[in-house]
Amino acid sequence: MRVAIDATCWHNNRGYGRHARALVSTLIRRYPENEYRLFLDSAGNTPDLAGHAKLELVAADTPASSAASSNGHRSLADMWRMSRALSKARVDVLLYPTIYTYVPALTSARKLVMIHDVIAETYPNLTLPRRTARLFWKAKVALGRMQADALVTVSEFSREKIIEHFRVAPERVFVVSEAADPVFRILEQPAMPASLRALGIDPGRRIVVYVGGFSPHKNLEELMDAFSRIASLEQFADCLLVLVGETRKEVFHSCLPALRGKVDQAGLHERVVFPGYVSDEDLAKLLNLSAVLVLPSFMEGFGLPAVEAAACGCPVIATKASPLPQLLEGGGIYIEPGSGQLEPALEAVLASKEMRERMRRAGAAAAQRLTWNAAAEQLMRVMQSFE
Repeated sequence: MRVAIDATCWHNNRGYGRHARALVSTLIRRYPENEYRLFLDSAGNTPDLAGHAKLELVAADTPASSAASSNGHRSLADMWRMSRALSKARVDVLLYPTIYTYVPALTSARKLVMIHDVIAETYPNLTLPRRTARLFWKAKVALGRMQADALVTVSEFSREKIIEHFRVAPERVFVVSEAADPVFRILEQPAMPASLRALGIDPGRRIVVYVGGFSPHKNLEELMDAFSRIASLEQFADCLLVLVGETRKEVFHSCLPALRGKVDQAGLHERVVFPGYVSDEDLAKLLNLSAVLVLPSFMEGFGLPAVEAAACGCPVIATKASPLPQLLEGGGIYIEPGSGQLEPALEAVLASKEMRERMRRAGAAAAQRLTWNAAAEQLMRVMQSFE
């Protein structure tokens, strides 16, 4: 089978990029009998797939991972160059790992388009604040759905939302799951990285951690308010809130200034840390040493940071508007965003070492059942259904 892959999201540090890198790399290594061509628009940090795939660089004035932002869009010239390259590829299957970087292609190849979630459609003002950006997104998603021979998403939760929102036939939508990278695991003697220690993140304290972007739909203001109230109680005087995520080169809509404002108002400079982007190796150590990860989003298509935390033995408090209650089961406490449930859940987990240990065991066991090999097998079955 000859497979072309739109790899323009490869360099994105958020979920789109992480998912594409893990899934595509595993697919290629697990099924080497196929011929793979990866189309990129940036030469930086090219995939390490020598001997397994052909990499083709398509010139772009601005790479898609930067240009396809909440306040902008790719230039017509860049989209045309990528569209032409994909259209000319003589392949059997054309895979778009995310609708985020989709461009139309005029080719007889079967097209698989991945739509991770319907967050932008459900919460447009929280993800795409400008009307023009919303119009571009809507047009791109509509064209991608129209061209797709099959739609792929990351969970049964997202599949049901996609079918309901876009009113597409259920038999056109398939699930290809996600998993934690092997770097996320329980470490025997984890040590806090020096770079994080320098920021005041002390492993001797109970650490509440968040990992992800700072978009408003992540509901981090509720987390900040809940932590602020808990931090005022003597029994939680040692607790620290660490919010991990890109703070400098964020292309998605961000509420980071509002969060920093809340820290200023509450006088929590010694209790709340924004370390910025953290490498996977250091993040795994931080998760091993944290008391709980909180993912309070209004919606998650999968919730990979929670699965990565569980794989590291870190208990989870996460949104019910996600597949996480089914994926992690007893490894987490699941809340309705905006319901007032977050604060008592935090108190319960932080106050009980026994509860954290139960959640640690259950979450780690659940995370181990999710593998990228299984995801690659799911994707290959979809691709083979075209033959």
